[in-house]
This record gives sequence, C-alpha cells and structure tokens, in this order.
Amino acid sequence: MKTFISRFLILILNFGLVIYTTNMWGSEGKGTISIVIADLTIVGFFCNIFVGSSVTYFASKYKTEQILLYAYLWSVLIGIAVPLIFSIIRPVEYLYYLIGLSVLSSLLAANINLFVGQQNIRMFNLYTILQQVVHIVFIIIIVYLINITSVVSYFIAQLSCFAVLFVTSSFQILGYCKIGRISFSKKIRNKLFDYGWKTQLSAFLQFLNNRLSFYFLEFFKGITSVGVFSIGIAFSEAIWTVSKSLSVVLYSDVVNTSNHNIAIEKTKISLKISFLVTLLFIIIILLLPAQFYVMIFGKDFSETKRITLFLSPGILAIAVSNIIGYYFAGVNKLRILNIKSVIGLIFTIVSSFFIIPRWGITGACIITSVSYCISSGLLFWKFYELTEFHIRDFMISKSEINLLLNKVLRKNN
Repeated sequence: MKTFISRFLILILNFGLVIYTTNMWGSEGKGTISIVIADLTIVGFFCNIFVGSSVTYFASKYKTEQILLYAYLWSVLIGIAVPLIFSIIRPVEYLYYLIGLSVLSSLLAANINLFVGQQNIRMFNLYTILQQVVHIVFIIIIVYLINITSVVSYFIAQLSCFAVLFVTSSFQILGYCKIGRISFSKKIRNKLFDYGWKTQLSAFLQFLNNRLSFYFLEFFKGITSVGVFSIGIAFSEAIWTVSKSLSVVLYSDVVNTSNHNIAIEKTKISLKISFLVTLLFIIIILLLPAQFYVMIFGKDFSETKRITLFLSPGILAIAVSNIIGYYFAGVNKLRILNIKSVIGLIFTIVSSFFIIPRWGITGACIITSVSYCISSGLLFWKFYELTEFHIRDFMISKSEINLLLNKVLRKNN
C-alpha cells in the first residue's frame, strides 16, 4: 500500500511541477525543459547499463561493495562522455547542466536500485518521493529567494536535489560496507554489463518510441509544439503510476523467487489491476472539459484534451506491457523486450517523416499511440504463450486484490 501511496504523491507533485513550469515559462520554456530532460534520459540509459536493473538483479547475488564500485565509476565516465558526444553531433544549449545532471542522477539511481534489489521498497519509495519534493523546494529557494527567474533555475534546482539525495542515500548504504571488500572482479563486471546492456537496449528503444516525436516535432514544427505535446505525454506517464508501482514490487519479487508458477500468477494479478485502474483514470481525464486544461496550464495548452484522447489507446497498452516487461526482465528473458521495442521504433521513425510534417502534434499523437499498441500487443501475445488463456484473466476478484495488497504491505514493513 505504501508503494501506491508514494506513487500517488509523486503524481500530485509532478503535476504541480508541470503546472508551475507551464505557467512560469510558457510552452517554449516547457519545450526547452522537455528536450533537456529527454537528453538526460538518453544519457541515463547508457549509465543504467551498470546502475539500472543490473544493480537490482545482482544485489542479492554479489557483495554491495563490488556492485557499487562499477556503478559509480561508470556513472561518472558515461555521465561526462555521452553529453560531450551529443554536443559534437548537434548544439546542446545547456551542456554543462546536462553533464552535472547526468552524473548525479546516475549515482543516485545506483543507490535507489540497490534498495530495490535488497527488497527495501520503503527506501525506494522514500527517495522516489524526495526527488520531487526536494526539487520543488530548491526551485522555490532559487526563484523567490535567490531571484533567478529564467528556465535555468529549473536545472539548478534539479542538480541541487540530486546532489543532496545522493549524499544522504550514500551514508545509509556505505555505512554497512567495508573498504576491505572493495575489489575489481572481471566476472562481476562482465555479468553486470551483459545483463545491463540487454535490459537497457530494450528500455532505450522503448524510450525512443516515447520521446522520438519530441525531436521530430522540434525539427518540423518548432520548440513550442514540443511544449504543448509534452503535456499529453506528462498525462500518459502520470496514468502509468499504478503500473509502475506494481512493476517495481513484481520485479523485486520475481528476481528473488525460483517458483515459476507463483511468478506467473502474480504477474497476471498485477496485469489485471493495472489494466482496470488505468482505464478508470483515462475515463476520468477524458470527462474533464477542454477549458479545464487551459485554466490549469495556460492558454497555450488548449489542445491538451484532444492530445490525451489520441494517446489513450497507447496509454492503456503500455500500462499492460509495463507489467509483462518487468516479468520478462525478472526471469532474464530479454530478447522479446528488444524485439517488441525495435518493431515499435521502426514504425515510429518511418511514419514520423510522413505524418508529423503534415499533421503536426495530432500526427505525433497518432504515431505514438499506434507504436505503443503494436509493441505492447507483441509482448502480450508472447506472455500468453507461456500460460493457458482464459477470459477470467481479465477479471479481478476481491481475493486477488487482497493477495497483492498483502504482498505490497509486507514488502514495505
């Protein structure tokens, strides 16, 4: 239950931040933030080869000191190198901020993912919430006390947030570590890299499905269109709060169990809850009048309801595939994740060249939604090859809800 509560708080805080940024800096400022964060996420995928799922997966298999050694070194190296490569390929307006954000966010991610691998979901929830809370606190300080009112204040606040949380979480983790256990192991390095690049390849390809439209829109229609479209994507990611919460708990459970049947059953329960709750959220959002979004986000965002409508089928599809994807990652069956992401990405790239120049934001919505449905459909079909299919798999009972909630509560106590 604490996982759900924490995700709900993150949802509220994130939307508060979105509302503030759109009203403070308008669609152009929001577009700038979206592009920088998209760049940061790309860097994060390279960093996550050693600091992402690999840390979680091997946390119970190897010494913490050995895992974090590679995670920290890789964070610094890649966090500096990849943004510099970006700057060679194309102009990066906030390069130095991007480098700082890349290094600090990756170092913090290593610590947080270690908590998940240790089944310490309580600390995972805490630091996930604090990333939003501390960021907002620093924005208030920088904008209203230091009086830096340009969009750069957003990035300074985020840098400060990552730095504070990394130092705090490091004290918690390193207090249980011993210097004498720190050592370089070729075997551990190779295993971390082998598992990491496979999971991150899939995640990176899926990210491109999610964010490639930003870059096409910027190129064909300008940065303002990115800002408007990003609000629809923000709604998508907010709705996925439930599926991501279930996925974290499920992944932690799957990597720590050897019972295949139990893992399958828990995946089915999580899948059904994710589907039904996501559908409910979509209906609620679509029932809100278009004027509501203008009142909240500003006059530049009158298209928000229409954007959300076009994205809805894809949002529902991803809510289902998030659960199944984490199951496959937990049992180390990563090939299917890469295949489904490649298929979705190919569709996104090919169609974007023809549709976005003609239909702009509406075209980007259609492309994104169809890509989500194609890739999610493939993953759904592959999952049901492993288990017998019944109509009741889409129906959820009271006992199943209680079983899952009891599991979540036990993990967080």
